[in-house]
This record gives sequence, C-alpha cells and structure tokens, in this order.
Amino acid sequence: MLTYNTQQRRLVLPEYGRNIQKMVDHCLAIEDREERTRCAHAIVGAMANLFPELRSADNSHKLWDHIMIMSDFRLDVDFPCEVIAREQLASRPERVDYTQAPMRMRHYGRIVQQMVEKVRQMPQGPERDEVILLVANQMKKQMLAVNPDGVEDARIFKDLADMTRGEIRLNPAETSLHQFRAAPVASAKSKKKKRR
Repeated sequence: MLTYNTQQRRLVLPEYGRNIQKMVDHCLAIEDREERTRCAHAIVGAMANLFPELRSADNSHKLWDHIMIMSDFRLDVDFPCEVIAREQLASRPERVDYTQAPMRMRHYGRIVQQMVEKVRQMPQGPERDEVILLVANQMKKQMLAVNPDGVEDARIFKDLADMTRGEIRLNPAETSLHQFRAAPVASAKSKKKKRR
C-alpha cells in the first residue's frame, strides 16, 4: 500500500521538503560527533542549493538556524556560527507604546495636527504665511483622499481655524488653494502580434 504525505508526520519547515528532513533525522542518528558535523555541513550545502540567496556569508547563519529547528534543537555538532535557541524562537518583540491622544479631525491625521501646532507657535511674518498655505494645501490633499468628489477651500479654512482655536484664519475671497486633479490611469492596451 502507498504511503501518502498526509499520513506521514508533519514537516517543521516544509519549504525544504521531506528529503532534507530525512537527512536531518539521519544526522541525528549518527553517533560519532565528527561524522555528524560533516553530515550537517553536507545538509546545509543541500539546503543552500535549494535557496541560493542564503548561500552568502551574511545569510548562512539562517541555514544553520533552520537545520537546528528541523532537528527540534537536538542536533549536537560544531556549528560555524551562533545558532538559535528554543527560547529565542518563541520570543516576541517588546510592545511599542503609541500615544493615544484624542484626535478631533482624524481624516487629516496626526502629522497634519502636529504641523498645525508648529505653525501656530511660529512668529508672525511672511515665512509663517507660506507655511500656513503649505499646511492648508496638505489638509486639502488629505480631505480629497476621504472625499474624492471635491472639497471647497472654505471648509479647509474653517477646519484650520478650529484646529488652531481661531488663531489662524484665512479668507476664501483672498486666498485660494491648489486645485488637485486625479492622476490619469494608464490604460492596459494589448499589443497585437503580427502574423507572418
């Protein structure tokens, strides 16, 4: 009767295949440490043939980590580099703490809110006026991502005044923002082959 792979034990790293797993199992059964080390080097060479990008000196430690994982961390050979331990395999990165400060106008994003706050603290002058226009144009771009039908400049000016608690007020009659247009979509024209 045929033995199907579904009836055999599950592979730890299936990308290497069942034959590499059988080689690792054979290597574990070898009693002489020196012979076992030579066998492990041969297996790593076969693994490198399957994945040539891991053959370089920078990535060869990954192959040794994989052979250690495939042996269920029981392989006892002279490793040419530091290999992974069982504890490192299950380790998780530290949790990243995100600031959970409330956002009134989430569609603009936190970076735009930070830019508005920086502009609000700038001293009066032509440089501040230019930066205010740049921030307002960015706000319009962000709003168009949410509402692609169009956004009036007056709405952006009102939101900017709300975000700065009335410190920055732009007049829609005197100031106009950039008119953003959607980028044209490239059509997928199929080239017909000429018959000869």
